Formats: sequence, C-alpha cells, structure tokens
Amino acid sequence: MSRANPQIRNFAERLSVFEARRNRSIGTKTPAVFEGFEKLRPQLVPLMGTGGFQVLLARALALARSEVPWLRAVQVNEDGSLAGLEAVRAQTDPAEFLEGGVVLLSRLLGLLVAFIGENLTLQFVREVWPEVPLEDLDFGNGGKDEPTE
Repeated sequence: MSRANPQIRNFAERLSVFEARRNRSIGTKTPAVFEGFEKLRPQLVPLMGTGGFQVLLARALALARSEVPWLRAVQVNEDGSLAGLEAVRAQTDPAEFLEGGVVLLSRLLGLLVAFIGENLTLQFVREVWPEVPLEDLDFGNGGKDEPTE
C-alpha cells in the first residue's frame, strides 16, 4: 500500500480549507472538499471527455479507499459526479469525512500530475481557484506516491 504524495496532499488540504471558507461565506451545503471535484470536472472534461474523467476519478477513488475505508460506500456516476456522499456523511465523524475528501482530492491531483504533468495540472487548478497561491508548490517526486511499511 502507498499513501498520496505528501506535497500533493498538503496542496489538497490547502484547496479544501479555501473551499471551506468560501462555502461558509456563501452558505453552500456541499462539503467543501467535495465541491472541488465538481469544480474540476468542467475544466477536465473537454480535455479527456466525460468517460475519461469518470475513469480518472474512479481510479483516484480506488486508490483512496486503501487509506479511507468509508470511501467504499462512494461511487462515481457516469457523468463523473460522486454518489453516496450524503449517506456516508450522516454516519461519519466530520474530521474523518474531511480526511476522506482530502485523500481523494490528493489522489486525483496525483494522477493528473502523473498523466498530464505538473504544469498543465496547475493550469487547470489555477482556472478553478485563481485566488489560491501556487507559486510555492513543489510536488517533489513528480506525483509519485509515498510507500508505507
């Protein structure tokens, strides 16, 4: 088993905090970290198609499940959206729920870095979150996961 790249995971946490602040100010009920997937989808679908995004998110979800067991109850719909979050959210500790979202987002970002490169991934992220500073990012080992023992 491996864990998500620590630099990408830290970046996913930063995006989650940003979304949480934004959602609180506008009153959105969607969990902040999962709002990010909905924002990335329209940016990525023109590049890879709906089916490609669905497969990419499904792979990220499969990888994240090894770290966060409750994600087994979540599925990826044909349109690339996530299903089953509300039911799980009602039964999961808020900190664990947030952790699952961060892990899933970090896995998705890690796959993007691996497949399309850091620069193009950051370009898509910048389009979705133009207010989030990206200058200090260094994904270290190119998006490769960190082995665990």
